[in-house]
Order: sequence, then structure tokens, then C-alpha cells
Amino acid sequence: MQNRLTERLRQLILGWSFLIVLPGISEGGEPASFAKPEKSRLEVATAGSGTTSLPLLVALEGGYFAKRGLSVAVNQVGATVAVQGVISGTIDIYQGGTAAIAAHLAGADIIYVAAPVDRNSLILFGQKGITSFESLRGKSIATTFPGAFGEIAVRMTARKHGMEVGKDIKLLYHRSSPEALSTLLAGNADALIVSPPQSELAKQKGYPVIIDYYKEGLKIVGPGTAVTREFFQKYPNTIKAYLMGYLDGLKRAIEDEDFARKIDTKYTKISDPKILAENYQQGLRVWNKDMTVDPAAIRVVLDDSSDLKAKSADPKRFYDNSLIEAVNREYASKLFPGEVR
Repeated sequence: MQNRLTERLRQLILGWSFLIVLPGISEGGEPASFAKPEKSRLEVATAGSGTTSLPLLVALEGGYFAKRGLSVAVNQVGATVAVQGVISGTIDIYQGGTAAIAAHLAGADIIYVAAPVDRNSLILFGQKGITSFESLRGKSIATTFPGAFGEIAVRMTARKHGMEVGKDIKLLYHRSSPEALSTLLAGNADALIVSPPQSELAKQKGYPVIIDYYKEGLKIVGPGTAVTREFFQKYPNTIKAYLMGYLDGLKRAIEDEDFARKIDTKYTKISDPKILAENYQQGLRVWNKDMTVDPAAIRVVLDDSSDLKAKSADPKRFYDNSLIEAVNREYASKLFPGEVR
């Protein structure tokens, strides 16, 4: 009798073992804290398709979002349009830059939840013969949107040189980096501030570099992962799944240069191997594995914003690191051991 009971107990234990989920681990092999996304369809907007957005596009094309149970649509739209879309709810996530800060200052409760890039890759070029910032007094600089990286960087540099945008320097705004580059090429601007891949095209055409902001150590969040605070509170598991998919794409981009460059060509329409190689190397320099938002990178924007409320604003208003810290702890630290905690 005792033997039969012992055997029956052994069989029950073996059966139960297939149902047991160890603490902290889900049935799918992911940490239990990463539950099923509350929302399976995401509309994501980017301000550009350049080097800084490449891991996002690799994640999309490589199927890494789908692996997380997400159907993600990525569309390139203007920064102002993207922010308006986030506010209205037609866009869920904005992978962009300082427009999110400008919108927050204007009253929209938009916050960063991660910083895929915050080491700036902007380069200021001059027309041939213009090689110093001082030479731009009374001249024009082509850039993208009001409040975007280019304007912030120019305002900061002008202040350091005792100049003022709007008084000593004129900014020419454009809907995109390619349009800003076209203005320089046509001779309708004295200078251009732009990031890859347009910066590589400007270099190739021989325009002199006035300032390389990466070498200057400029930190500005962008692209940052921005959402409304309401979305953040309503869909935390969705955001975590999205960030994990992005990190999978980042790892693929780092480890598979050929695939990354193929995706770069698809979206930028650039096929020149030299430019693609330069773009890729620039990406390796700026892509963050630890995507925690650094308040200092927000402070830079606030200090040189044209919004009078900016300088007194607390950077902590503009981000929430709680989800990316959880993703770092449970997932990114395993993808990039020793580099992310």
C-alpha cells in the first residue's frame, strides 16, 4: 500500500512539474514582469530615417517587435506633426528629439521613457571659404524644425560666442534634413547644421566642417522614446515589449553590419558604400545600450530653448525612467552583460 501511494505521489509531482512556473520567469522564458502587452498594435513616428533610427528599423525589418507580440508601423513625419499625433492619440510613440520637450513646455504631458541616443552627431558646415562660427555673424544657417536639435545647438554655440539667433544669425527652417541640405547645395544658405546621412553627403561634396558636435561632447536626447503620461500609465507592458524589441534590433545592428547597412539603404536610398560605412560607424558611436534618460541631456535643451519657461523648468518633469530601468535590469543586462545593469 505504501509503495502504491509513493508511486502515485511521484506521478503527480512529475505531472505538476510541467505546470510550475519558477518565480520571476514566465512560461515564454522572459521575466515574469514582462507580461503580455495590453495593446498589440503600435503607431510609431520618427523624424528621420538616418543613422540614429537604424536600430529601430532593424528591429522592425528583423521581426523583433513581432516576436514580442507587437504589430508596429513606423512612419517618418515632421516633428511637429508627430507631436500633434501623440497628443491626439493617432501616434502612440514618437522616436524623436527636442520637439517632445517643446510640446511639454507648451502644456502637453509628453515624457521620454527611454533615450536610444543622446550623444549628438550634428555637424555644422559652412559654404566653401567659411570655416569659423564667428564668420557666420549676419549670415544664415539651414536647419530642420524650430526647437529641434539644430536650433538648440546653434543657440548654445551662438551664446558662447556672444551672438544671438534672430539678431546675429538667421536660421532657415525646413521640413527635413534632405531639404536643409538642398538649400545649402543651391547656395541659398551660408551654413548647414545636420546629422547623418546628410552630413556624410555634405562632407563628400567638400563643404568645410565648422563644428563637429559629437567631438564637442554635446548630449541631447534624440531620438528619445516619447509618449504621453496617460499612455505610459495605461500600457506599461506594451512599452516594455517595445523597448525589448528595440534592444533586440540594436544587438542585431551591432553584430550584423551587412544586414544593418542593407536596411539603411532601403530607407535612406543611399547606396554609396563609403557613405553607408561612415553612417554605420557613426551609429556605433552614438547608439545607447543603456537607454536610461540622463537629465543633463534635457537640461541642455532647456537652457537654450526659445521658450521663456524653459530655463526654470525641472528636467525631471520630462521623463520617467522606471520602465527602462526594469527592462535594463531584467533584459538588457543579459543582452549586453557588463555594459548594462
